[in-house]
Amino acid sequence: MSLWRTGVFRVACYNPASSGDTRQLSHKTAGAARSASLCEGALAHKFIAMKRGFYTIMTAQFFSSLADNALFVAAIELLRTRGAPEWQSAALVPLFALFYVVLAPFVGAFADAKPKGQVMFISNAIKLVGCLMMLVGIHPLLAYTMVGLGAAAYSPAKYGILTELLPPSQLVKANGWIEGLTIASIILGVLLGGQLVGPLLSGWLLAIDLPGVDTGINRPAEAAVAMLMLVYALAAWYNTRIPLTGVTPRPMPANPLALLPDFWRCNNRLWSDRLGQISLATTTLFWGVSGNLRYIVLAWAGAALGYSTTQASSLVGVVALGTAVGAVVASMRMRLDQATRVMPLGIGMGALVILMNFIDNVWVAAPFLVLLGGLGGFLVVPMNALLQHRGHNLMGAGRSIAVQNFNEQACILILGALYASSTAVGWSAFAAITAFGVLVAGFMALIALWHRYNHRHHPHELERLLEIARRDDLHG
Repeated sequence: MSLWRTGVFRVACYNPASSGDTRQLSHKTAGAARSASLCEGALAHKFIAMKRGFYTIMTAQFFSSLADNALFVAAIELLRTRGAPEWQSAALVPLFALFYVVLAPFVGAFADAKPKGQVMFISNAIKLVGCLMMLVGIHPLLAYTMVGLGAAAYSPAKYGILTELLPPSQLVKANGWIEGLTIASIILGVLLGGQLVGPLLSGWLLAIDLPGVDTGINRPAEAAVAMLMLVYALAAWYNTRIPLTGVTPRPMPANPLALLPDFWRCNNRLWSDRLGQISLATTTLFWGVSGNLRYIVLAWAGAALGYSTTQASSLVGVVALGTAVGAVVASMRMRLDQATRVMPLGIGMGALVILMNFIDNVWVAAPFLVLLGGLGGFLVVPMNALLQHRGHNLMGAGRSIAVQNFNEQACILILGALYASSTAVGWSAFAAITAFGVLVAGFMALIALWHRYNHRHHPHELERLLEIARRDDLHG
């Protein structure tokens, strides 16, 4: 439904009856009509620009995420072809998250200090450098960490720009579409990565020769990385087409270390907010588990089904397909003030993860993984939107997303480090899956109890915050 026709952008237009002076109303009719016409024209122009900007953001995000996920598969294959131990493949996940945690106090302020389209362009350029590092012989773990640096800078701008473009009533819907598109890029990305390192496409790519140029690309994984550099370049071009939002940038301090106290204040404010703390805890746990589940599914498919990297990548895509469906359904059915109702789905997700251990047939695994992903998508979209809304009101979009990334990526880093360590000492994929399932179900139950405690002891504060979530005119 059009935001203009729903009246979202009409609230600021002049209403002659609102002056309360009905005796002079007839003398002001013509002037009021002209004022209203000008106001509606300006807001209609703003809406058109906003709509175009949102679609451009989604397109840029799609290609950047597509390359990220394809590169993950290519990096795993590159390590395996070099004979690296299995724990190094598992370490790709926490190392990608490293800069999200280390630079969290700075990237949010950096995103708020510049137009967010420019920030996203710089971030994709950093990812290109990481790809180039892989091709010139630098260890894939170090090169992939550089790509994680670009992703860490990209994320606050990607999500923060939504709160600058849209009112609260549209945040769940916008998050549903951008998360759905992101997850679609995950599906296609892992499939693309799997095919690029497979015998068919890699054979074509390696057969390409540039006259008089020795590229040094001799492995399928290296050819895949070279192709993905073109995808990152396309995403960067779309970043240059993102329009300005009209939000005044917040300059960074001359001394970057001054951002540390500000970041911790923002972190504490979000954890102290009665709705922010619940949504932050939920999304932190969800992304901590799902971020590592991407590799665990690859390992499980190899152990339970005997799949190669190319074959196993399709099952990661199956999980992402379910998540995309759940995300879109949530965007259509859920409102911002209803976000906390989805927490029981997190407990269900944990139970389903444990049940993966009993599946050894692909025809059972595929629908099961779709269901698992669907629960996750329906859970994370409204919670993510609620977290963005509270963060935008408390501290600004970029800082809020940086705090969110810090907590979520710290969870990915810790769980990923634990998984890589367990792999190094001989844990099987089945044991890791059981531990992850118990973890997500148990902690989601604790978060639900925490929210119930808030309802009993802080009902008036919760109702005030929910009223803000229901009203666009109180946003920000």
